[in-house]
Order: sequence, then C-alpha cells, then structure tokens
Amino acid sequence: MPRAIVTDIEGTTSSLAFVHEVLFPWSRARMADYVAAHAGELTAILDAVRAEAGEPGLDLAGCTALLTQWHDADRKIGPLKELQGRIWAEGYASGALKGHVYADAAAGLRRWHARGIELAVYSSGSVAAQKLIFGHSELGDLSGLFSGWFDTAVGGKREAGSYQRIAEALALAPGDILFLSDVVEELAAASEAGMQATLLAREGLPEASAFPVVTSFDAILPA
Repeated sequence: MPRAIVTDIEGTTSSLAFVHEVLFPWSRARMADYVAAHAGELTAILDAVRAEAGEPGLDLAGCTALLTQWHDADRKIGPLKELQGRIWAEGYASGALKGHVYADAAAGLRRWHARGIELAVYSSGSVAAQKLIFGHSELGDLSGLFSGWFDTAVGGKREAGSYQRIAEALALAPGDILFLSDVVEELAAASEAGMQATLLAREGLPEASAFPVVTSFDAILPA
C-alpha cells in the first residue's frame, strides 16, 4: 500500500486529445493578442523568454514570435507554460473551458483520498495549469484532493533526480510512493529513483512491459 500516489495528467488522468485539440489551439489562437494586451503584467515572463533565448535586448514582437515558435513545437519551457496557464485561466473563468478528467480517474482519486493516501500531480504543464484542469473539471472541483503539485521546475520527467526531489518534498521514502503515467520512460526514471510505478495503457495493452499495466484507475487499489 503506497502512502502517496503521484500522477501524470496527459494520457493518464486526462485525454491527450483534450490537451492537444482543445487547450493548445485555445492558447495558440489568443497568444499574440494576450501578450500585446498584458505586456505590462508579463515582465517576468518576457525576461525569462529573453534569458532562454540568450537575447537580453529582444523586443516585444521578438518575444511574441519566439513564444509562438515554442508553442508550435510544444516546447517544455517555463515562460511558455506560465503564459499558456494565464490564457487558459481566462477560458476556465468564463466557463468556456472545462477540464477533461476520465470518470475512472476522478473516482480513483476520490477513493484513494478517502483512504488517507496523499495525492500529488507531476506534469510537464505548469502547476497553475494543473490546478485549472482539476479545479474546473467536467466532474467538479477535484483540486482539493491533492496536497502536492509538481511541474518541470523540479526537473525533467525522464530524470530520476526529479522523482527523488518529489519524494523529498513529500517527506516520504521513494518506495512509499506510486507513480502513474502513460510514458514508459517516465516510469523508468521514477523506478530508478526507487518509486513504485504503474503504466496507464488507455489505448490498449502493450505486448510487453517492465511495469504493472492497467487500462483504468479502477484496477489500482480498488475498494
């Protein structure tokens, strides 16, 4: 019995299609106008873009163009993720966006929380974006079920050190934590750090796996 469960979002709790066919087009279509309208509030983000690019003198148009390039390439870069989160926040606040969470995932999260298992998220999307998906989900506000939120500020998802830092932040031994993901390389990194790991194979069972495989949260620590 794990003392904590850390879960990925895309392909695990939530549909890949929601992220790539709803969220990404939403922020892409609004990015340039949002940056132009809120430039005065985005100083830290724009400075982070310049630092990432190694161009301290990059003007607003150049920053916007670079953010757009990163968006189109789905780059996992901090300032881009933060900007996307801000744009999505407006959509969630207006009710135009609702976070997709699989029914079995919501049920599993509620089941484990009721049993006293600590829950956390680790996703390449920013912590702010994570909270929006679960806080404005189609199945209600699920954000209160989580006590930990981690994005790539803690490290890359395919690096064992990231999972060691998550364990330290949760004040638990890695072996007391179960990590859930649909990406084998992420599970391998978590396992290298000493965590338990389970593969979510929502599109069908693989021919072979080094990790336990499930197609639904219903099969993980059932009631």
